[in-house]
Amino acid sequence: MTSTTTSKSGRNIRLTAERWAHITEEHAELTGMLSEVMEVITAPDSILAGNDGELLAVKELMSGKYLVVVYRESDRDGFVITAFLTRRKNSLDRRIRIWP
Repeated sequence: MTSTTTSKSGRNIRLTAERWAHITEEHAELTGMLSEVMEVITAPDSILAGNDGELLAVKELMSGKYLVVVYRESDRDGFVITAFLTRRKNSLDRRIRIWP
């Protein structure tokens, strides 16, 4: 299983079965949320800069709770690195906003 979606920059972003297994092992609360994770890449509230060239797509799921999907893009496509839920809006606000 490999899931694919399109980022705001028009690149295909893939999430492999191996990566999804890793994400759900580390963040069990995301089990069953594959479609939500992929949707955050397609329709984020914001995209932030990571520390090493990765991008963080962020969407508020409910008041004060955010789903963050970390991914990397190349000239042709990209891939998901990890995903997690957070309530730490202050740490997200300190990052450079790429979009919008």
